Amino acid sequence: MPQGQPAAVPDDGLTTRQRRNRPLLVVHTGDGKGKSTAAFGLALRGWNQGWRIGVFQFVKSAKWRIGEQTVLERLGRLHDETGEGGPVEWHKMGSGWSWTRKQGDAEDHRAAAQEGWREVERRLAAESHDLLVLDEFTYPMTWGWVDVDEVVAALTRRPGHQHVVITGRGADPRLVAAADLVTEMTKTKHPMDVGQKGQRGIEW
Repeated sequence: MPQGQPAAVPDDGLTTRQRRNRPLLVVHTGDGKGKSTAAFGLALRGWNQGWRIGVFQFVKSAKWRIGEQTVLERLGRLHDETGEGGPVEWHKMGSGWSWTRKQGDAEDHRAAAQEGWREVERRLAAESHDLLVLDEFTYPMTWGWVDVDEVVAALTRRPGHQHVVITGRGADPRLVAAADLVTEMTKTKHPMDVGQKGQRGIEW
């Protein structure tokens, strides 16, 4: 796509402006690092455009506060104080389950994931955000806690002009097929391969 030109122009009856401004369903998947990082970078771009940003984290521990959350919430406060950028909401859906979940409480986690998705559905119906980041949302679908067909139907039928970004490994083929933009992060090398743990400023 030289100089941002599309490889083909469909015969869909839309003008260039109409086609350019269609809301996107974006999926960042794959085993490589950078899926959430890219999504939060997009949220920063959207904030700069005055978009209403909504981040919904489905997996990270509720006690773990990543750097992007701090930055985006500060930008949300800046918007409230000065009108610059757009409003920001950041929600952790549940009490912090997944990698750290305990034995015997799977039903609680399932219920939390389902209620988290119901809240996202309500936001979509109300057109509350211009960009929604559903961070690590592939996992509740993979684990069967949230119905994939239901998710795809709600996202493809969402009203208004709402961009949605979903991150996480192992994106379901039905979600991939429905998406407008899919990026698969492929790991070639990672510091953990040689025993190096995550570090401040790189992982959080």
